[in-house]
Amino acid sequence: MRESKMAYSIDEAAECTGIGRNTLRKLIEWKKLPVLKVGRKLLIRADTIETFMELNEGNDLRNQSEVKAVYNY
Repeated sequence: MRESKMAYSIDEAAECTGIGRNTLRKLIEWKKLPVLKVGRKLLIRADTIETFMELNEGNDLRNQSEVKAVYNY
C-alpha cells in the first residue's frame, strides 16, 4: 500500500482500501478518521489509513459504536 504518496484523497483512499467513499466520509464526520483539510479537499495520511485498518479489523465500519478512532498528535 505504501507508495511514494504521504496522503490520499477520499477517492484514492477508497480505491486502495476497498472502503467506499461514502463510508470514508461518514468515518471522517464521526471523527474516527483524522484528515488534513486543504481548501475543500480532504487528505488522509497513508500511515493513518494503515493504523485505522489494523485498529478496526473485524469491526463493522457502518456502526459508529464499533469503530475505534485514530488520533494523530
